Amino acid sequence: MKVIVLGAGMIGTSSAWFLKKAGYDVTVIERQPGAAQETSFANGGQISVSHAEPWSNPSAPMKVLKWLGKDDAPLLFRPRAELLQWMWGLSFLRECTQTRTDENIRQIVNISEYSRLTLQSVRAETGIDYDCLTKGILHFYTDQKEFDLSLHSAKLMRDLGCPRNSIGADEVIKIEPALAGMRSKIVGGDFTETDESGDIYKFTTGLAKKSADAGVDFQFNTTVTRLLTEGSGSAAKIVGVEVIDGEGRHKVLRADMFVVAMGSFSQPLLKPLGVSLMIYPGKGYSATYPVINPDLTPSVSLTDDGYKLVVSRLGDRMRVAGTCEINGYSRELNTARCEAITRRSKELFPGACDYDVPTYWSGLRPLTPSNVPYIGKTKYSNLYLNTGHGTLGWTMGAGSGRAIAEIVSGRMPEVDFKFTGIAPTRPGATLQPA
Repeated sequence: MKVIVLGAGMIGTSSAWFLKKAGYDVTVIERQPGAAQETSFANGGQISVSHAEPWSNPSAPMKVLKWLGKDDAPLLFRPRAELLQWMWGLSFLRECTQTRTDENIRQIVNISEYSRLTLQSVRAETGIDYDCLTKGILHFYTDQKEFDLSLHSAKLMRDLGCPRNSIGADEVIKIEPALAGMRSKIVGGDFTETDESGDIYKFTTGLAKKSADAGVDFQFNTTVTRLLTEGSGSAAKIVGVEVIDGEGRHKVLRADMFVVAMGSFSQPLLKPLGVSLMIYPGKGYSATYPVINPDLTPSVSLTDDGYKLVVSRLGDRMRVAGTCEINGYSRELNTARCEAITRRSKELFPGACDYDVPTYWSGLRPLTPSNVPYIGKTKYSNLYLNTGHGTLGWTMGAGSGRAIAEIVSGRMPEVDFKFTGIAPTRPGATLQPA
């Protein structure tokens, strides 16, 4: 049977890999000239099960109000005359209760831990080199109130099996000596030794090559224009995908099943079909600096809570990424936000890198209000979703690809997660529609 996967980022490529392993004839459609050219190109590098607390949490509404209009704010909401943005914003606020936050954390931790173990398996099988570090992730706080608030989430994650341990400031410095210059400002932290880091672009392009060697057909420079349907009600299905290829020709590609893994662009593609996804693009930024003094550069991946930045060592580079801008589909770089990243990087690690030659980048994270992705089935019998992973596409990617291959094959994945369009059933059982 033939499956077409739409999108060749981390999510689409991992979906293709596992579908091929499951025995399907797989084609991947991607508008860019290669894999991992958009949101999977230059993110923060963290595989962070511990970073499962969503942006939508009880403290978020007041923070968003405080940050309105500030170009360098960690989370910047720019109101637009756009219905989807306002509907998304209202849904975001509904997810900010403690009860909803706790449930969303549970969902995110479960799929993330499943994915971390899956990534380790793929790494062992393929030998892909992606500057992987397995030294854990250290989250540090410079505000006592924020540290105190973090204790609840850390305990919840420990109860769920994620070893996110709250620690004092001295222990933070012991784990990462490169933070010694910040000791007077750090009030505490938490450390998750099982978390990892690595270059998502190197991994995804490496997995795409392995997939192509195994027989997956990647059609790059090919833009999806619409999905073609037939039938109605329970008999409705997708019969083809209309594309424009690299030579400007319109074509219709046909398959037995279709998987949408187009990130932020999944929502406008599926809306005309009556498949409503609450996904809105959140523009994230990163800066990559050449390391000039390894002894002053962190070797443990870090999360700077006050500035909502993550720091990862990628070989001879240091990647600093974060912030989120809710402002449509533009990837235009905001100079103020770029400069804020470099300013904070210099403050944290003076002399570590050549900060005069940063490589700035922005990508559109496909945000759901809850940070819980859409993985599963739709009302069309042969149309599947693997999208909406927000800030955790690298963390959830391998597991999401493995899970969707199981679902396409008619089986429930071995993870306790509320998959879209699927009635609750035991892992490994034959699926039933919701």
